[in-house]
Amino acid sequence: MKQNILRSKLIKIFKKHKLSKEHSKICADYLIKAELVEAKSHGLTRLKMYCNRIQKKLINPKPKIKIKKISQSISHIDADNSIGFVSADIAVKQAIKNAKRTGIGLVAVKRSGHFGLSSFYAEQAVKKRLIVFCFTNAPPALAPHGAKKSLFGTNPICFGVPAGKTPFILDTSVSMINRGRIRHAHKLRRKIPYGVALNKFGKITTNAKQALQGTQLPIAGFKGSGLAWMVDILSGILTGSSHSGKTKDPFDDFSGPQNVGHLFITINPKIFIGKNFDKEMKKSIKIIKNLPKARGCDKILYPGERKNNTYKKNLKKDILIPSIIIKEIEKLDVI
Repeated sequence: MKQNILRSKLIKIFKKHKLSKEHSKICADYLIKAELVEAKSHGLTRLKMYCNRIQKKLINPKPKIKIKKISQSISHIDADNSIGFVSADIAVKQAIKNAKRTGIGLVAVKRSGHFGLSSFYAEQAVKKRLIVFCFTNAPPALAPHGAKKSLFGTNPICFGVPAGKTPFILDTSVSMINRGRIRHAHKLRRKIPYGVALNKFGKITTNAKQALQGTQLPIAGFKGSGLAWMVDILSGILTGSSHSGKTKDPFDDFSGPQNVGHLFITINPKIFIGKNFDKEMKKSIKIIKNLPKARGCDKILYPGERKNNTYKKNLKKDILIPSIIIKEIEKLDVI
């Protein structure tokens, strides 16, 4: 489907679900960008979920988002159960303003929802020549180390830094693969990779449905579990949001709003060494890219390069959409 046609459809759908024109555009743009970077798990496959939660009054289409000023550098945002794209977009822009003013920005968000890919918010800060950290918690998917029941989310960690034309952005869940990929595989009736999830009996499975009913495996064993706990503290406890397994699953739990928390930290990279930061960053990249290549590796890429290359490659192409998702879009378009 042509991008302009798809964007118009998405804006129309969100407006039908009572979002403002401005908020509808934000949501449409984030979903399309997820498709363009080929993060299908966070793109159109989630549209129906967002709309379902709006219809069930679990996402507030007309939120009164409040920004509380704690200091020149620190802000606390009450998202009023808005769709996560909107509250996170407002939050990272506020964090950018704070850092431009004082050298550092710290913005916490409570009463929000799933906000898509963290890298999209990090990218905004990096384009303003800032270092950025993004944290958000998620519904139970990982068992804490030593436990046999899922409690932590896949809780992504995102870090960005200016690095010339292509931003350096590390965006990774603390699970072997993100939960969205498993959801996407389940919707399209595909298998998931071996060794990333267990079924409810504790055995490795490649069946997406069984994985959703079981538990996902963290990266690096107990270290990944520790990182998941860290993000749960930063984006859950610190922000005043749900935590410790209380974040509701947006696809399956309609008992109330998700109350997801986000935390954004923005830093002016020149605060300590001035213009030398850019110089040393370029030096670091050059040194690493010039290292001897491992067998089968043509070039060494830094985090964010592959995603940026994919985005540029797909920017002027039509978006290929599976028939099951096209049917969902068309059905939502006539509501």
